[in-house]
Amino acid sequence: MALVKLNNNGVKNATAFGSAVTSLGSMVFIKKLTASGSSTLSFVDGASGVVLDNTYKDYVFTFNNMHPATNNTDFSFNMSVDGGSNYNVVKTTTYFRALHRENGTGGALEYLEGKDLAQSSDFQPISVYLGNENDESCSGTLQLFNPSSTTFVKHFISTANEYNYSDYTQNSFVAGYGNTTSAVDAVRFEMSSGNIDAGDICLYGIA
Repeated sequence: MALVKLNNNGVKNATAFGSAVTSLGSMVFIKKLTASGSSTLSFVDGASGVVLDNTYKDYVFTFNNMHPATNNTDFSFNMSVDGGSNYNVVKTTTYFRALHRENGTGGALEYLEGKDLAQSSDFQPISVYLGNENDESCSGTLQLFNPSSTTFVKHFISTANEYNYSDYTQNSFVAGYGNTTSAVDAVRFEMSSGNIDAGDICLYGIA
């Protein structure tokens, strides 16, 4: 990386700057799943064109307008180490959110106890208290780091915005790790109750 030395003329006479940031890689589209009254949406390595192995070290799921069939429910995920036979990876996680009501009240930034996990194999909520009216849904991303590693635990980070059933906007921040050194080769998404009425999830590898 080139360094630019400025004299007392400041930047106005500078003609060139070295690159300060190298490329972080590109997102390579892998698979899109679309919900229509679906109980689950699952990405299993080697099935239906899904790649979730050591081809990429990082994977990103984008979920768009996930609309629940049931009111006041959570959009959640879990991981598998046996090709999707079981989604029960033990996880330790954190969950906090920023929220604000349509009428201007209820603004807060808070840790959300009860939506985190401590060495639990339960599904992890990444968007909570969703409403099921026609215009209500959640959208966001889930990044999974180096799922094929057989040395390290499996870190993940999720950010989402949701339409709370009580007319809040919520920005949810979830992070944690799957406490396994086995390779994760499948990821499943579901609502905590009821079906996924509509929405789509896309999987990308980071090249």
